[in-house]
Amino acid sequence: MTAAKAAHEAGDVVPPLERRIGLPDMIAYAGATWDWYRLHYDTEFVKASKLPGVVVDGQVFGALLVEQIQDWLGPRCFVRELEFGFRALVFAEETVRCEGTVTEAGDGFLDLDLRVVVVGDDGAADRVAVAPARARVLLGTADGPGSAGAP
Repeated sequence: MTAAKAAHEAGDVVPPLERRIGLPDMIAYAGATWDWYRLHYDTEFVKASKLPGVVVDGQVFGALLVEQIQDWLGPRCFVRELEFGFRALVFAEETVRCEGTVTEAGDGFLDLDLRVVVVGDDGAADRVAVAPARARVLLGTADGPGSAGAP
């Protein structure tokens, strides 16, 4: 049994990542990804669309899930696979929490069951924004398998 396998087991909780997503964050994300769809930053366009607020770009959730995993496991992990589906819109100025558990701990990898919830004023999950979500994470490999940087 490797050290990577011994350190984690099915049922382990992935430490949550909580983040408030403000309009300036969304504009910065749009600039970084060259995704200028007006629904993600233009308040007048959103009002005309009869939505309650500017909508967070769905790909932000993939970035947050990977950040959650890397914050937990450190630089010597590689997110090999990430899949997720959308369940509800998230609007600017809302707080989301990434949650997860280990479903399988194999030799050099972890499989994770993940989700993203919108956090209510009381700190509890108000609604599920992303689920199901799953990831396969390779352990002990910096920058992926076979990279020049991996010992």
